[in-house]
Amino acid sequence: MMKISLFSRQRSEKSSFEELVTPYVDGLYRLAYHYTQNSCDAEDLVQDLLIKLFKRADELGAIESLKPWLAKSLYHLFIDKTRHAKRQPIDHAESLEHDESSFTPVASHSSEPHREDNIRDIEYALSKLNDEQRQVIVLHDVESYTLEEISLIHDIPVGTLKSRLHRARAQIRKRLTEGTF
Repeated sequence: MMKISLFSRQRSEKSSFEELVTPYVDGLYRLAYHYTQNSCDAEDLVQDLLIKLFKRADELGAIESLKPWLAKSLYHLFIDKTRHAKRQPIDHAESLEHDESSFTPVASHSSEPHREDNIRDIEYALSKLNDEQRQVIVLHDVESYTLEEISLIHDIPVGTLKSRLHRARAQIRKRLTEGTF
């Protein structure tokens, strides 16, 4: 009889964890993809995060703003994995780096060729930004985080984020108007 109650308790913990994180998984994957520039690495990063969080599922319900907290956790996990890969004797960091020749934009659901070209150009211009600028523009303009949330995620003052966002937008605008790809 005891095993049945434990099993049902585990099932309810699993379902409450799923209810908490499921609305954010797609956004976490998109962020992970922007960090890693590789779909397999992005999937692994999100999966590793969810595995770590499952052990702390009871704490998640108490977090007031779960979306930015999850994004911050994903970012820190990405940094940890990148540092760990750089310390390895075999260079695993290659899979975390972006290579121009292997650039593959996120698939568009549009059937309009002109729109697909624009999306590809914007994604390529994004890939040419430095990491700090790309992260703030992806979080703010693509994923719709507020500057205050991004400040919490990266522990950076809002004023610094505003200037990075402005410079990133200016660089993208310049690349798109000049066609420098």
